[in-house]
Amino acid sequence: MDKNQIREFIAKRAALEIKDGDVVNLGIGLPTLIPNYLPEGISVTLQSENGLLGMGPEPAQGEEDPHFINAGGGYITYKPGACSFNSADSFGIIRGGHVNVTFLGALEVDEKGDLANWMIPGKKTPGMGGAMDLLIGAKKVILTMEHTAKGSPKILKKCRLPLTAAGQVNMIITEMGVMEITPDGIVLTEINPEFTVEQIQAATEAKLTVSDHLKTITL
Repeated sequence: MDKNQIREFIAKRAALEIKDGDVVNLGIGLPTLIPNYLPEGISVTLQSENGLLGMGPEPAQGEEDPHFINAGGGYITYKPGACSFNSADSFGIIRGGHVNVTFLGALEVDEKGDLANWMIPGKKTPGMGGAMDLLIGAKKVILTMEHTAKGSPKILKKCRLPLTAAGQVNMIITEMGVMEITPDGIVLTEINPEFTVEQIQAATEAKLTVSDHLKTITL
């Protein structure tokens, strides 16, 4: 798969984790593709930490409205009944535990559910943003990320970069498979049929436990 196919595959699988009635927060980057693949027949409220409830999918080219952007500055659409407000109220929603699930990217994640996704020492960074609040405030945290970075594992025994939060990740979705973080480590629950378990483990520094009920990802 090329990079666009990888991103599409991950976003499509991630969208299946959204349940009817959920309030969902989308991190910058790959997670913003998820609204394009929401299952039919469900009603969800997409929340943006810069102050919006009721986001829709990406606008068609040429139909962008500069007044409506997500937390990463990307153009968005909005659904009927959407509302905008200041970021303090938005973080009140997050910190108050009203977000059912958040989808975030990652630089590194480890077998204890620790996440590093905001800086690489020595490189300029705009700051942590709302990731720390989302990791603590959302009821479920799902990482949507490529399995490796330039061939190097991103799923580690222990994160090396500065943490965003410790022990808060629940699930990881990559182009290779779906993994759940448990008290006993990382469990591989679903596999992309283009890969073998051995290939996934070879691309993962942390030890994976293969579920007794391992499923094939079908989109």
